Amino acid sequence: MLIMASHFKQKNTAYWIHNDDKKLPTIVMIHGFRGTHHGLELIAENMSDFRVIVPDLPGFGESQSMNGGHDISNYVEWLYDFIKNLDLAEPPILLGHSFGSIVTSCYVSKFPKTISKLILVNPIGYPALNGPKAIMSKLSLVYYQIGQKLPAKLGKIWLSSRLVILVMSSTMAKSRNLKIRRYIHGQHFRHFNSFSDKQSVTEAFRASIQHNVREYAADIPNPTLIIAGDRDDITPIEKQYELAELFPNAEIEVLEKVGHLTHYEKPMEVANKIKKFLR
Repeated sequence: MLIMASHFKQKNTAYWIHNDDKKLPTIVMIHGFRGTHHGLELIAENMSDFRVIVPDLPGFGESQSMNGGHDISNYVEWLYDFIKNLDLAEPPILLGHSFGSIVTSCYVSKFPKTISKLILVNPIGYPALNGPKAIMSKLSLVYYQIGQKLPAKLGKIWLSSRLVILVMSSTMAKSRNLKIRRYIHGQHFRHFNSFSDKQSVTEAFRASIQHNVREYAADIPNPTLIIAGDRDDITPIEKQYELAELFPNAEIEVLEKVGHLTHYEKPMEVANKIKKFLR
């Protein structure tokens, strides 16, 4: 069943609502670094029993940049205001994918009573600069630092390199299905450069590698679901199991033969895991 999404605007934030039935439980979904709401559409479309709200993070997609910088504390303040201004009758379920898992985990550790349950899809569960892709993380940091130092127009061109996007996309995609791989590359080419400016994307990247969900897990009392891919290059599966043990009340579901892009490669399976958890 295809659920059509409606476009809304809250202050400087653009967001989309799938299945705008206020009688249904609400899920607020937060996308990953350099993504937009589009990345979570396939999951949202499989959640017919829920009202799903997906904003573009500040500095990405159609949302404007934040004043004061794009660090975790500012993203948490933004999320607090965003959820508060939705004026929901009941606390929503909160979902974060990848970088969104850091933002949502930090948020819930500070404001646990404002949401009911937490869902982390492919969470960043280990320090990026210490993980198996530490060298790639350090090279990426240099890449963003160069982009930030260049003049505005040239910096945007540098940070929008299609070659870099293709390498990233090809590395993270684990499916051998050519149709799925073409879809993933198409999504990345279409939306990965939807960032406001070189400053905001560089600040967000720093936030993504300087923090991880482990920092906040012990302070999250809410029931939590972790959905991980067994071939995730960002956080190895053994580290995801370790992460689950740090939460007071968490369970983990593992999808096989998939990596960091479960939202593209196995969205129906992700949606089914979520629905099982929420029952």
